Amino acid sequence: MSTITTTNPATNEVIETYPMMTQEDAVQKLEAAHNAFLDWREKTHAERGEYLTKIAKVLREKADELAQLMTRETGKLLKDGHTEVEICAAILDYTAQNGPDVLADEERTHGPDGARGIVSHQPIGVIYSIQPWNFPLYQPVRVLAANLMAGNACVLKHASICTGSGLRLRELCIEAGLPKDLFQVLLIDHDTSDTLIEHPLVRGVTMTGSDGAGRHIGSVAAKALKKTVLELGSNDAYLVLEDADIETAVKFSVMGRLYNNGETCVSAKRFVVTDRVYDAFVSAFVAQMKAITLGDPTDDDTQLGPLSSTDQFDTVKGQVDDSVAKGAKLLCGGHAPDRTGAYYPATVLSEVQPGMPAYDDEIFGPVAAVIRAKDDEDAMRIANDSRYGLGGGIFSEDEDRAVKLARDHFDTGMVHINSFGAADPNMPFGGVKDSGYGREHGGFGMKEFTNAKAIFLP
Repeated sequence: MSTITTTNPATNEVIETYPMMTQEDAVQKLEAAHNAFLDWREKTHAERGEYLTKIAKVLREKADELAQLMTRETGKLLKDGHTEVEICAAILDYTAQNGPDVLADEERTHGPDGARGIVSHQPIGVIYSIQPWNFPLYQPVRVLAANLMAGNACVLKHASICTGSGLRLRELCIEAGLPKDLFQVLLIDHDTSDTLIEHPLVRGVTMTGSDGAGRHIGSVAAKALKKTVLELGSNDAYLVLEDADIETAVKFSVMGRLYNNGETCVSAKRFVVTDRVYDAFVSAFVAQMKAITLGDPTDDDTQLGPLSSTDQFDTVKGQVDDSVAKGAKLLCGGHAPDRTGAYYPATVLSEVQPGMPAYDDEIFGPVAAVIRAKDDEDAMRIANDSRYGLGGGIFSEDEDRAVKLARDHFDTGMVHINSFGAADPNMPFGGVKDSGYGREHGGFGMKEFTNAKAIFLP
């Protein structure tokens, strides 16, 4: 029998081994979720919201346990794990409070005489959720909250390295009172996953991961005529314009690059700096990155923990080494410490050019690529010179101009101005180009997998 083994990336110690499910086991879980959906869909939005509120309460009560579990499985800082639990609870509360209004029937008119029409957002069935390891709780919860409110059931295939987190989330949902079959967690391989996508009882597929994985899953779903929402990462550019406040820019650039050990789809990854402020920014930025404390993720003084696995370490190291071999200059970091665990230091690369992984691809780790721009216009051009388009940022003292650039010219789904942030329950989350399509949060995610049903009255 095939198994999944989880490992602590800080110590290389085995945490747990789990048996994988057969295809028959997975289909049985899917059928159980569908049967639970048939009852769940009959509940009102307000009734569904009461369950979400209870789940939020249980997550907050178990915050210490959940943070420790996520740290053991992925190496994230313990304090970031606590933050993640609270974000999940806030999403559940937001959805419970706003869902009834977001999903309420809409009154419309139709025809030349203005006859009455109704648009009703109806649930469609089981949503298949395929999620990555970097936020073991947040990734599944943002899908679960929206779809439970919409009236759907949810089946989760989590990343193998955080299997324990996925299973524990389901246990806590059941402890909070959620019908036990409405949310399922599947321990399956990729072939079984593809088969599940094609199953008639799966009515929609949502996935967060690499653009390569998104192309595969999106194509399998498209052949089966299943709607998808894909969030596929990015190499987000943060622009330091000619009138930027350098202290602010450096503060949020360090935060934006190192948050969650640099393993965040909306991390600040490329720093496009105008010539006028280039030297001042780079000098201060490198100094702060050099001073970052790398160490045990459970230690309060640690600012940067290990990468999530030895495989991820090898990937990041390879991307940095390849960029340097092609002409990038190493300003700090780039050499792993001689210690047990998947530790990689805060790293800054300059003289980054197209054709290098640091310019073209997503480096999912604490590696910053600094790119010099001639002026503000050139900086905006470089920022958009990417196949990705998830997030980005602008540092400028002229807030109105920064908003105009963000709104009219930045080819991404999200832009931060003079700040950094990952996700907020009240703002849409998602991207364009190879960063995928569809939106979560802000009320948008609740409607992604509903049937906008038009009802015509005479």
